[in-house]
Amino acid sequence: MIFQQVPSGGDRNFGYVLGCERTKLGAVVDPSPEPEHCFQKVRELGLEIVYVINTHTHFDHTGGNDFFTRRGGAQIVTHKKATFGDMRVDDNQTLSLGQISLYFVHTPGHTNDSICILAGKELMTGDTLFVGKVGGTSTREAAQLEFDSLKKLFTLEMDVRVWPGHDYGVDPVSTIEKEIRTNPFCLRLDNFEKFLHLKDNWPAYKEEHGIL
Repeated sequence: MIFQQVPSGGDRNFGYVLGCERTKLGAVVDPSPEPEHCFQKVRELGLEIVYVINTHTHFDHTGGNDFFTRRGGAQIVTHKKATFGDMRVDDNQTLSLGQISLYFVHTPGHTNDSICILAGKELMTGDTLFVGKVGGTSTREAAQLEFDSLKKLFTLEMDVRVWPGHDYGVDPVSTIEKEIRTNPFCLRLDNFEKFLHLKDNWPAYKEEHGIL
């Protein structure tokens, strides 16, 4: 499998390019806000992009969609709760990309249409899970959804690699096992009130522990 993490401008955004080595069919995940970076990587790899996948529908993850659809008719893939998309996916659904199987996990919380994409051992988490942090939520109900979504992700194999939608952590990539051991939010997944308290007091926690 071809897999590349691509810094994509904006607020330290990451896009992802993946493809089948045999068929050269490819997909781009969250090609924004500067989609030309992903496009350059696609050209270097010689891929034919057939899917543009959005982990959620905030503009900093979707604004580059048209850049790719204008250049070859790739289908936009989103969760079924999204307000747009040529192909809508649901929890536990799979999609073939040449000889690669993409597995979708619905992870509401940051948004209702958030998904994570698992390709082999590579998990693209959008704004659900960062390295050492989690996605923002605006209500108690959304925080509860995110709490449940993270518990779902942590049923995956421990060596699955975590590839976030932004470079917000100490490293650009982690693993499920490492996040379970070290992410302060994930250490609180035994109790929602403790998880919510950390969310509500995150600026003070960051300052106390020297987290950027």
